[in-house]
Amino acid sequence: MTTTTIITAGSAAEFLSLLPRMLGFRPRRSLVLVPFARTRTLGAMRLDLPADDDDAEAFAATCVGMVCRVASADSVALVVFDDAPFDADGTPPRDDVARAFVSKADACGLAIVDALCVAADGWGSSVRPELSPRPLAELAVGPSGAELLAEPDGDQWVGCELPEVDSTDAAAVESALAALADAVAVLCADAPARDETKRVDPRALEAAVGLDDLPALFERMLEWDASELEPFDAATAVWCLSRPALRDIALVGWTAGPQLGDEALAAQLRWEKGEPYPAELAQIMWGEGTQPEPARLLRALGVVRAVAAPAPEQHRAGPLAVCAWLSWALGRSTHAESYAKRALEADPEHGLAEIVLSFVAAGHLPDWAFSRS
Repeated sequence: MTTTTIITAGSAAEFLSLLPRMLGFRPRRSLVLVPFARTRTLGAMRLDLPADDDDAEAFAATCVGMVCRVASADSVALVVFDDAPFDADGTPPRDDVARAFVSKADACGLAIVDALCVAADGWGSSVRPELSPRPLAELAVGPSGAELLAEPDGDQWVGCELPEVDSTDAAAVESALAALADAVAVLCADAPARDETKRVDPRALEAAVGLDDLPALFERMLEWDASELEPFDAATAVWCLSRPALRDIALVGWTAGPQLGDEALAAQLRWEKGEPYPAELAQIMWGEGTQPEPARLLRALGVVRAVAAPAPEQHRAGPLAVCAWLSWALGRSTHAESYAKRALEADPEHGLAEIVLSFVAAGHLPDWAFSRS
């Protein structure tokens, strides 16, 4: 049974104190949009504030368009988080962005719940001058029930760093990758020639045999303990995620379920024989289709982060690009951008990383980010 906890903010100050807990981080240099359906929130979106010399009107139009895509949204609250102080006359920082958004929202028939700002020296509102500025100390007390949500310990970049690994663990994964390559060469008749006198690690052979049923392997990965991965498990994942054809099967399965993972494998085999790739599978990679289960994507992301951390530099781009895509699929474009950039540092021509980075640059989110299950 699923239970829903409702936390009611009775004032703007309580709403602002609750918002970082809702987001899971404390925004910096950001515009946060909170769509509402009647009096219930429908989640939140965070965007980087535009540069001072950028077109605030164009930025606001893009933001309003994103809110209008949210199913059932009839109003929105916006909050500017900035490191600058209020002006001497009480005007909040980046008031140009807030007022442009309010104007564009009004033109679209989207009601404004409030247009708030959290600045370096206080908080206030662009539409209620009597609130500006108020002391930041007022945001220390949240509404009843706020303690049920974890207190964030960083800004929007928190969680982007890969888990720390020591050199011994990294060397074990690198050795396992080499052994896995030997095992695959033994099992595949068309593999490159190898030294027949060299002993094949039985653990590598066992891992290679697991490649015989890829969708089942990728499902098992969701159950792995990301904090205690065995070297050959990590090596198997790196080996698969470094190969685009196998990686895409994993992403389809993790996003749409094991049945479609099987279909993705069959479609990939047919495509290699010259048949067209099914549009209903391809659209998943572009963020279209049925809303995935966030829990599956989060488990996959946790495992792939743990896999990318000890991977040798020359093999790290694949797992990092998968981290980028999974983050993007979860609506975490900030994290997606970070992972994609690191993937391109490892491989400047990595296709998936380039695609995700282009998504982020264009402000493109998956369709399911704008709907609720």
